[in-house]
Amino acid sequence: MNLRIILADDHPFVLLGVRAALELHAGITIVGEATTPTSLIELLQSTPCDVLVTDLTMPEASGAVEDGLNLVRRIRSTWPLLRIVVMTALTNTAILRAIVSDGAVSTLSKMETMDELWQAIEASDKGRVYVGRTVVAALAQPRDEAGDLPPVPRLSRRQAEVIRMSVRGDSIAEIAVALGCHRRTVSRQKREAMGKLGVTNDPGLFAYIRAYGVYDI
Repeated sequence: MNLRIILADDHPFVLLGVRAALELHAGITIVGEATTPTSLIELLQSTPCDVLVTDLTMPEASGAVEDGLNLVRRIRSTWPLLRIVVMTALTNTAILRAIVSDGAVSTLSKMETMDELWQAIEASDKGRVYVGRTVVAALAQPRDEAGDLPPVPRLSRRQAEVIRMSVRGDSIAEIAVALGCHRRTVSRQKREAMGKLGVTNDPGLFAYIRAYGVYDI
């Protein structure tokens, strides 16, 4: 076996650990690494590979190439024969369900062992889809317990406005000026809204909104 793999993650230490673990397997060649969506697309354009192992959220300041589900879908459309393994630290089941529903992308949590990552790569190379145990357990929850309800009914009007402006790219200070309130108030409303949506950071928030296809909440 001569399996060519590209790794993508915005954390260099994650790339280092994954590379070290995979290179223990015979017949593996890591042909490239990327830390942003743009560098990943450029790498795929210039470097043939069999399996892509990628993080889901790799934000970049320029925003030239979107990350998250849109990035995965773009890669699937441009390189339909490429096998993809998504590793993610996100736990929101709406996002996980959106990834798994693709039907051609293997998905596992970053909480899984490197042995399970290898199983996902092997399955992908053979044309199968692998879903990690942690992801399976999360998706097994009833939808109302898993936090899969759309965001609009669950947020107050002001919380929804703060999230809408955040996703649009406005800073806390800009939102405070626009809404005529203190920055601490905006930060609190954003934090409370994200708690209701089951996300803990901006990449998770953006992925949640993309998972539902809701941009103007």
